Amino acid sequence: MRVIAGRFGGRTLVAPRGRATRPTGDRVREALFSILGSVEGVRVLDLFAGSGALAIEALSRGAVEATLVDSSASAIAAIRRNLEAMGADADVRRQRATVFLDPPYQAAGDLGRTLSASLPPVLAPGARVVTESDRRAALQLELPLLDERRYGDTLIRIHDSR
Repeated sequence: MRVIAGRFGGRTLVAPRGRATRPTGDRVREALFSILGSVEGVRVLDLFAGSGALAIEALSRGAVEATLVDSSASAIAAIRRNLEAMGADADVRRQRATVFLDPPYQAAGDLGRTLSASLPPVLAPGARVVTESDRRAALQLELPLLDERRYGDTLIRIHDSR
């Protein structure tokens, strides 16, 4: 796994050991950032951050600030190791998240209603919500859908905050 583009492009990332974390693959990250376009100057919140690959990719491409949240000690260790290797600074928190980005695939079907109610009050106007789920059990958010792409069994959806 590596950073795709930007100032850290080509640099290797580590993932937490075991199967509890499912890092977003290079191909999917590359496609996602191609769809998003410029992230220059944005602030990023990476919940269920795992290896931190999404936020680190955003920082590499010009995001000015990142907060990475995960409840796993091994994920937090991998994130800190990756940030240190890149010479990047970010806010890393070990805690449970009340907002969503990339939940475990098997939980996505049950989270849609809760997240649809929880997200709007905490999103800035014009914010985009990026979700990753299994295409067979897609996360359903009641937010305007801007784009949807499938990569094998992975479904990426980009929503607008309204």
